[in-house]
Amino acid sequence: MKVVVDSNIIFSAMLNPESSIGDIILNSQDTFTFYGCEYLREEINYHKDKIIKIAGYDAQEYDDVEFLVYKQVDFFSESTIPFEFWQKAADLVRDVDMDDISHVALSLFLDIKLWTGDKLLIGGLTKKGFTNFITTQEILQHRRVF
Repeated sequence: MKVVVDSNIIFSAMLNPESSIGDIILNSQDTFTFYGCEYLREEINYHKDKIIKIAGYDAQEYDDVEFLVYKQVDFFSESTIPFEFWQKAADLVRDVDMDDISHVALSLFLDIKLWTGDKLLIGGLTKKGFTNFITTQEILQHRRVF
């Protein structure tokens, strides 16, 4: 199954690679293919110090975890996503969180589910008729089936 991962999923995986989200990202190559925009790297880098502090990593440990997690994600340049998908994504996230525009645009462009744990985003997208997302619980259920 192909899914777009948003920043809160990658943040969680990097914070604790042994969590259920970390395990899914690092050990599900036979079940899932993960996609993300290059902006995802910028978002995570913005929170690098926070991740290091909370997780108790030193610089090398952080770099190791970052490498392992990013190795599991196929990254797309935002410039490869046609304008109409950006426009539709903007309409969907404008009242929720514009920081999620690239994740939604990529999901629309690839026509695959968006994996997010952001309840506000899920609620806001659902109100606007976008339901092409998948929760961590659903990912876990799907993983057990395969």
